[in-house]
Amino acid sequence: MPVATLTSATLPNTTLAAAYEAATPGSGALARKARELLPSGIVHDSRHFDPYPIYVTRAQGPHKWDVDGNRYVDYYGGHGAMLLGHNPPKVMAAVHAQLDRGTHFGACHELEVKWAELVCRMVPSGERVRFTSSGTEATLMALRLARAFTGREKLVRVRGHFHGWHDHMAMGYSNHFDGTPTNGVIDGVAQGVLLVDPNDVDGLTRLFEQHKDIAAAILEPTGASFGRMPLKREFIAALR
Repeated sequence: MPVATLTSATLPNTTLAAAYEAATPGSGALARKARELLPSGIVHDSRHFDPYPIYVTRAQGPHKWDVDGNRYVDYYGGHGAMLLGHNPPKVMAAVHAQLDRGTHFGACHELEVKWAELVCRMVPSGERVRFTSSGTEATLMALRLARAFTGREKLVRVRGHFHGWHDHMAMGYSNHFDGTPTNGVIDGVAQGVLLVDPNDVDGLTRLFEQHKDIAAAILEPTGASFGRMPLKREFIAALR
């Protein structure tokens, strides 16, 4: 199928949005159908696009193709998971080999032991590993463990940092930078979360001086939004 190139030279006298819609009618049709079936028409918040997201049909190496045959260079990389590109031969061979052996055993497997060994080797400070099905589960369990271990209740979070969708992590994310609870988060939960501005060492110090019942602190060490808003070393050092 032809590869569309959206440039002013090939598509003169038109707006970018009009050029986008002209090149992606298949995605537009799917988006309209999706809005009838899915809240906001998407299954992940990162796919909020105006006028609509593209719908991908296949990928290979550094490229993705949409349902209209347009090819894109993939800088998103599956939320960072596709560091080796799409369909690398060695990875695909390993996946196919495992598919032939089975997919869901509901039992212990030697690969979980090998996986844990690899994680501990790569992260020496991680003495043991607990696998979860999502990041939301991981932060939920980590917070509960911290509270059980310390006997304290409060959680320190950095405004704008994302750690999943359960109530303690949703409060203070997105546009609620004034500290008001996210809709649907009860006051009792919100009161257990202490927010600090990124890189505000003085504010961080005050929190720990004023609250003696802090069980844990959580942050994105590289900064919010995939490191696009980096944290300073002195802030992380102060938190330690």
